[in-house]
Amino acid sequence: MAKQRKIPQRTCIGCRTVRPKRDLIRVVRTPEGEILLDPTGKQSGRGAYICPDAACMEQALKKKQLERALEVAITPETIERLREELERVM
Repeated sequence: MAKQRKIPQRTCIGCRTVRPKRDLIRVVRTPEGEILLDPTGKQSGRGAYICPDAACMEQALKKKQLERALEVAITPETIERLREELERVM
């Protein structure tokens, strides 16, 4: 009998729902300290996952969940850039 593959699950930091890893977008803090969206999910650095939804991003920013998950303070310029990148990815 064929062995079933395990699908990695991650929690969205905005809405706190558990979904398959491929359904979420990774936000990464690189070793250089830059904060980026990582659609591939393979970039090195500390990561957090978020639904591809503007409402989840806003909720994560409002509750400072993104800052807590990445262990860094996020500047308003970085927040705007992340919002623009999220719009392009969606």
